[in-house]
Amino acid sequence: MKTKKIILIAVAVVVVVGAGIWFFAGSPAKHKVTYATANVSKGDISNSVTATGTIEPVTEVEVGTQVSGIIDKIHVDYNSVVTKGQLIAEMDRITLQSELASQQATYDGAKAEYEYQKKNYERSKGLHEKSLISDTDFEQALYNYQKAKSSYDSSKASLAKAERNLSYATITSPIDGVVISRDVEAGQTVASGFETPTLFTIAADLTQMQVVADVDEADIGGVVEGQRASFTVDAYPNDVFEGVVTQIRLGDASSTSSTSSTTTVVTYEVVISAPNPDLKLKPRLTANVTIYILDKKDVLSVPNKALRFTPEKPLIGNNDIVKDCEGEHKLWTREGTTFTAHPVEVGISNGISTEIISGIPEGTKVVTEATIGVMPGENMGSEGNMENSGERSPFMPGPPGSKKKK
Repeated sequence: MKTKKIILIAVAVVVVVGAGIWFFAGSPAKHKVTYATANVSKGDISNSVTATGTIEPVTEVEVGTQVSGIIDKIHVDYNSVVTKGQLIAEMDRITLQSELASQQATYDGAKAEYEYQKKNYERSKGLHEKSLISDTDFEQALYNYQKAKSSYDSSKASLAKAERNLSYATITSPIDGVVISRDVEAGQTVASGFETPTLFTIAADLTQMQVVADVDEADIGGVVEGQRASFTVDAYPNDVFEGVVTQIRLGDASSTSSTSSTTTVVTYEVVISAPNPDLKLKPRLTANVTIYILDKKDVLSVPNKALRFTPEKPLIGNNDIVKDCEGEHKLWTREGTTFTAHPVEVGISNGISTEIISGIPEGTKVVTEATIGVMPGENMGSEGNMENSGERSPFMPGPPGSKKKK
C-alpha cells in the first residue's frame, strides 16, 4: 500500500508540472517559409565603366607661321567657314621682300662667278692635256671652279628659302572647315623660334565629333574597340548622346599623384565617336561617359540570386520533395511540395542578372530566394513550417499575449 501511494503521488506531480509548462509557455511558435519567384524572361544585360572626357573635333589643324614678323591683315574670325587654300591672314612683306632681294643679288653674283670659273677650268683642262700649262696652274683652275660651284649652289638654296619665306607671309587654310580659335590680332608681332606660333585652329567637320575619355587602369582591361558608349554634357543635361569606342591610345597613359598620399592614378585615353548632326556638341565640352563593356540585347536572363538558391533545410519543410540533378549551374522550380532542379548553361552577367543560354524555356517560374517568418500559434503546414527549437523554463512566464487553452 505504501509503494502504491508513492507511485500515485509521483504521477500527480508530473501532471501538475506538465500543466504548468503548458499554461505558462503557451503553444510553441512556428516558422513559415515563403518563396520568392521570378520568370525566365528576355531582356538586356549590360555592364559598364564610367569616365570623364572632353569633346573634340575629329580633325583639328593648328595653323601657324614659320617666319617672324608683324601680322598685317586678318581675313577670318571665330566660327568662319573656310575652304582649303583660302586666304585667312597676311604678314608684313617688307622685311621678307628685302631679304629676297638680297639673296637674289648674292645668287646672281655667285652664278656669274661660277660660269666664269667653269669656262676657265675647261680651257685649262684642254691646255693641260696638251702639256701647255703646268700641273699647278691646272689644279688652281680646278680649285677655283669647285669653290665657285659651291658658292653658287649655296646661294641658290638661300634664294629658294627667301622665296619660300615670302610665300609664308600669305597664310591660307590647309583644310575645309570652321575656325574655332584665333590667337592673334592685326598688328601683333609673332616670333618663329624653336616653336611655331599658332595663329588659328581650324576644325574640319563639326558634325563629326569625338570624345577623348580618361579611363582608369582598373577598367581599361574590359574596354575594346567597337563597344557601345553613351555620354552626357552639362550643357544638355536631359540629352543622352550615343557613340562607339574607336581607339584605345595605349601610348597616351597619364598618371596623377595625390598630395595627401603616395597613391598614383593611371588613366588611358579612349576615343569615342560622337555624331553631331544638330551641332549641339561644342569643342572642349566636358562629357560624362559610360562605356558598355558587356552589352547584349533581348537575351534570356534570370536574377543572379536564382542561381544561388538551393532547397535545403531550414528553407524547406519535412514533407517537401527535392529532385536534384547534375550540373554546375541550376535553376529550381516548385510545384506543390516538390522542388525540381534544371541544369542550365549561363552566359554573361552584370552582377544583377545572368544570361541563360540553354536549359530552361522562356516564361518558366523559378525560385529565387526563401524567407523564414515567425507565425505564433500555427500548426506545421505544407509550406515548410518548422517548430522553434528554443527551450523555456517551466517557471518562466509565457510570451506576451499567450493564454491558457481550455
